[in-house]
Amino acid sequence: MYHTLKKAFVKKMLFHPFCILPESKSKAWNLRKKPTFLNLKDAEQIEKKLGDEMFQLRWIWENMKGFQKRYIFCLCSTVVLAIMQLINPVITQRIVDEVVMKIPGAESIEPLISTLVTLIIVMILFTVVRTLLGYISLVTYEDCAQKFLYRVRGVCFKNLQKQDMNFYDNNRTGDLMTRMTGDMDMVRHVISYVTRMFIDCFSLFAATTIYMLSKDVLFTLSMLLVTPFIFLVTRKFSKTVKPLYIDLRERLSRLNSNAQENISGNRVVKAFAREEYEKEKFDEKNRDYKEANLKASLTWIHYYPFVEGLSQAMSLAVLIVGGIFMINGRISSGTFLAFNSLSWTLSNPMRTLGTLLNDLQRFFASASKIIELYYVQPDIKNPENAIVPKGGVTGNIKFEDVSLKLHGNLVLDHINLDIKAGQTVAIMGSTGSGKTTLISCITRFRDITSGKLTVDGIPVKKFDLKTLRHNVGVANQDVFLFSDTIDGNIAYGNLELSEEEVHHFADLAAADFIDKMEEGYDTIVGERGMGLSGGQKQRIALARALAVKPPILILDDTTSAVDLETEKYIQNSLRNLDYPCTKIIIAQRISTTKSADKIIIMDKGRIVEEGTHEELVKHGGYYSEVFALQNGLTMEEVLGTQGGAVNG
Repeated sequence: MYHTLKKAFVKKMLFHPFCILPESKSKAWNLRKKPTFLNLKDAEQIEKKLGDEMFQLRWIWENMKGFQKRYIFCLCSTVVLAIMQLINPVITQRIVDEVVMKIPGAESIEPLISTLVTLIIVMILFTVVRTLLGYISLVTYEDCAQKFLYRVRGVCFKNLQKQDMNFYDNNRTGDLMTRMTGDMDMVRHVISYVTRMFIDCFSLFAATTIYMLSKDVLFTLSMLLVTPFIFLVTRKFSKTVKPLYIDLRERLSRLNSNAQENISGNRVVKAFAREEYEKEKFDEKNRDYKEANLKASLTWIHYYPFVEGLSQAMSLAVLIVGGIFMINGRISSGTFLAFNSLSWTLSNPMRTLGTLLNDLQRFFASASKIIELYYVQPDIKNPENAIVPKGGVTGNIKFEDVSLKLHGNLVLDHINLDIKAGQTVAIMGSTGSGKTTLISCITRFRDITSGKLTVDGIPVKKFDLKTLRHNVGVANQDVFLFSDTIDGNIAYGNLELSEEEVHHFADLAAADFIDKMEEGYDTIVGERGMGLSGGQKQRIALARALAVKPPILILDDTTSAVDLETEKYIQNSLRNLDYPCTKIIIAQRISTTKSADKIIIMDKGRIVEEGTHEELVKHGGYYSEVFALQNGLTMEEVLGTQGGAVNG
C-alpha cells in the first residue's frame, strides 16, 4: 500500500534528513528538540526581545547545542587560516632580503640556492596545509549551518502544527512561508559565511597589524591612520540600513502572500477573467519590493566611495611613506615588498566590512521573524494533568449555557444542547448563524468563552487534546485534499489501514468513481484536489473521516455537492455503520436532515428551534419554510399537511 510505504519513508527521513548528517538515530532525534535556554513562562517578554541583537545571537548559539564544539573548531580554524595568509608575504620578504639582494656580492651562489629551495618548499607546504584546513573548515561550517536549520525548522513547523485557528486567522500564508524558507536561509548564510568572514577579516587585520608593528611602528601607524574614519562610516551605514531591511522583509512577505493567494485561487481568477487585474496587483507588490530592495542596496553604494577611497589611501601610504623610508635606509627592500604585499590584508577587510554589515542587518530582520515563530504559543493548549478516558469515548456531548466571543463579537449565545451517544443530530440555519463555530468548539478549534461543554461528562478543556481530536472524525465544508494518492488521502488518519478497509470506507462514501479512474486508488490527486469535482472531493473527505472509526462524526455540509441519489446512498451508509458513532451533520437539505434523531435550527448564534423532522415541520418556523421551499409548497400547505406529506 502506498500510504504504508510513505509512512516508512517519512520515518526514515526523520532520522536521515540530510546526507551530510551521519549521526545515529538518537543524535538526529536530539537535533529536533528545542533547547530550553529561555523559559517559556517568559513568553510575554519575547516580543520585547525580538529586536535585541545580542538575544538573537544567543538564541542561535543555544540552538547549536550538540555541535557547538565543531563550530568553535571552525572559528579557531578561521583565525589560523587568516594568520597563515601572512606566511607567503613573509617568506617572499626573506627571499628578497636573504637571496635576491645578496646575489650581486655573493662569493658562492650555492648557499643562496639552498636557502631559496628551502623557503619555496616551506611556502608550498604551508599552501597545501592551508588549503586542506580551509576545505575541512568550509565543510564543517556548512554542516553546522544545515544542522541548525534542521533543528529550528523542525521546531517552527512543530509550533505551526500546534497553533489554533486564531493564529492562522491573523497570519498570512505567504508570510509564514517566507519565514520557513527565505528567512531561514538568511540565518544559514550568517552561520556559514558572514560569521566566518567577520572572523577572517578581524584576524587578518589584527595579525597583519601586529606583524607590521614588529617591523616598523611609524610605517604601520601611517597606514592605519584612516581606519578610524572607515569604522565611523560603516557604523553610520549599519544604523541607517537596519530599518530599511526590516521594511524590505515585510514587503517580501506581502509579495509572497499575494503570489500564494493568486496561485491558490487561480480558478476564481480565470472564472472572472481577472488575469490583468491580478497582474496589476502583483506588479504593484513587486514594484514596492523592488523599490525597497533598491533603496537598501543603494544605501551601501552611497557609503561605498568613502570606504573605498579610505581603503585605497593605505596603498598610497605604502608607496609614499614606504618609498621615503626605503630611500633613507630605514627599511629594507624586502620589508617594503612585504608591506606592499600585505596592504590588501588591511584594506580588503575594510571593504568587506560594509557588505558583511549589509548581510548582518538582513539577518537581524529575518531572525526576529523566525524567533517569533519559534516561541509563539497557541491560545488553545493541552491542559496540565490532561484526562485520557481509559474506556475510550462513547460520544455523549453536552452544551450548558455555552457562549463564545470572537474578535469582540458574540458568535454563540447561551447554547444549551444535549446529544446522547449514538444519536444523529442535524444542524440548520442561515449563513453566519454559528453552525460551524458550534461544532468547532467540540474539537477545541475554538475555545468557549463561558459556560460548560463536556464529552462523556468531561469538560473538553480538561481532555487530552490529541485524544479528543483523535476521537472526532471531521469532514469540513471546505474540503482539503493533499497532493497524494486517493488511497493516501483516505488513509490519512490511519496509515495502518489495509487495502480492503480503504475500499470499504470509499464504498460507504459512495466513492465508486475511483474504480473508473485509470490508476484507481493510486491516482495522484492534484494540489487541494485539483482535477476532481466538488462532489468527488466531498466523498473522499467523507471516506477519510469514516476511516478512523470515530466515536463522534462531524459532517459540515459534506453532501452539498452530490446528487440526491448519491446522498440517499450515503445517508443509508451512515445509518448502518459497523461501529457506534454519534453523528452531527450540518446541512441545508431536508433530505439530509429529516431522518435525524434531533434537528436544531440556529440564528445569530442561538438555538431558535429544536425537535424532530415532524415536530419542526409543524412548528411553522425556519425549518418549515425550508421544507416548503424545497418541496415546492406554500406555508399554508405545509402547516395543513398531515402524515405522509410531512414526512417529505
